Amino acid sequence: MTATAAVRGAAGSAAWADALLLSFAQGGYVQAHPGILQPAEPFLDLSGEDIRKSLYLTTDASGEELCLRPDLTIPVARDYLASGRAGQPAGFSYLGPVFRYRGGQPSEFLQAGIESFGRQDRAAADAEMLALALEATSAFGLKDVEIRTGDVALFTALIDALNLYPVWRRRLIKDFNRKISLAEDIERLTLATAPGRNEYEGVLAALAGSDRKAALALVTDLMSIAGTTNVGGRTVAEIADRFLEQSTLKGGALPRDALDIIKRFLAIAGDPDESVAQLRALAADARLDLAAAIDELESRIGFMAARGIDTKLTRFSTSFGRGLDYYTGFEFELHAKGNGVEPLVAGGRYDGLMTQLGSPMPIPAVGFSVWIEALTQLGKQGSAA
Repeated sequence: MTATAAVRGAAGSAAWADALLLSFAQGGYVQAHPGILQPAEPFLDLSGEDIRKSLYLTTDASGEELCLRPDLTIPVARDYLASGRAGQPAGFSYLGPVFRYRGGQPSEFLQAGIESFGRQDRAAADAEMLALALEATSAFGLKDVEIRTGDVALFTALIDALNLYPVWRRRLIKDFNRKISLAEDIERLTLATAPGRNEYEGVLAALAGSDRKAALALVTDLMSIAGTTNVGGRTVAEIADRFLEQSTLKGGALPRDALDIIKRFLAIAGDPDESVAQLRALAADARLDLAAAIDELESRIGFMAARGIDTKLTRFSTSFGRGLDYYTGFEFELHAKGNGVEPLVAGGRYDGLMTQLGSPMPIPAVGFSVWIEALTQLGKQGSAA
C-alpha cells in the first residue's frame, strides 16, 4: 500500500494527502522512502525518553539490535549521509507509517514531514520550516492554529555563560530536553549533598564527566562481572542514570546567583519581539554574553514575518522544549485552538545529529513532523460541521 493510499484509508479522502505532498514538492522537497527496519542504536542513544521507552526491538542472526522505525527524522538523515549528497544542501519530504507502543492507541500510525540538511542560512531555514508546517495544516482545512516556539540554543548559551561545572551543564541541558519541570528540578538540586562517604564512591568518580552512553557501558561491564542484569528490579539503564545523577550532585550545589538568573530566564514568555527585549535586558543585568543566540532569535523572527507569519500571534517561551535529546536550536509546535497537549505539527533544529550519526563534519539540519491522525480527525470534525 502506498503512503497516499494509506492516508486515503485513514482519512477517507486522498485530497488532504495530495495537497500535503504537493505543498512539500512545490517547496523543492524530494520524497524519501527510508526502510521500516532500522538499527536500534541511534534511537536508543539520541532520541528522547518517550521514544526510547516505546521502541519495538528485535535482533538479527548476527546479533545486531534492530527496531521498527519510531519516527522518520533519523532514518531520513541516515539515508542522506549514505548518499552522494552528504554535506550539500538537500531537502526531503516523507509520508509513511511509524511504530511506537502507545498504550491503548494503535502502535502503527502515519507520519509526514520535512527534513532540510546543509543550509547555512539557519534563521531563514527555520522560518521556512514554520511556514511549510502552517501550509501542512492548511492542507487539512485548518486555517487558525496556535503557534508555540522556543529555542534550546538560548538556554545552552545561558548555561555556558554562567560557567558552571560540566556536570551541571550536562544535567540542566538534559533536563531541558526531557521536558520536565526544570524550575523544580534546579531548586531541588541546589541542596548540598549529605556528608560522608558513598559506598559507590569509586563508581561515581569514574563517571565524573561521562555522558549517558559511557555510563551505560561502565555499569554494563560492572554488572557483567557480577553476573547479574538487574538489581532490585532496576535495569542496567536505570542504574546508569541513577549513578549519573549522583555523580552530578557530587559536583557541588548549584550556586544561588546562577539559580536566580536561570529562573528569570525561564520566566520570559509571550510576544517574540518583547521576549528579545527582555532577554537583552537580562543579559545586560547579569553581565552575560548571550548576544549571538539572541541575534539569531531576532533574525529568525524577521524571516518569519517576511514569510507572512503574524509574529504577534506566535507565542515564544524560553522554557519551551520538545523532549527530544537531539534538538539544538529552534523548536516549535502547532496546536489546534484549545488543545493544550497534543501537537498537530512539531519540529525544530538539530545541528548536532549528523556528527552523532557518523558525519565527519557538522551539517546544519532542521525539520518537522506532521501528526496525520490528529489532523485527519480535526478535518473530519470540520467537514461534519
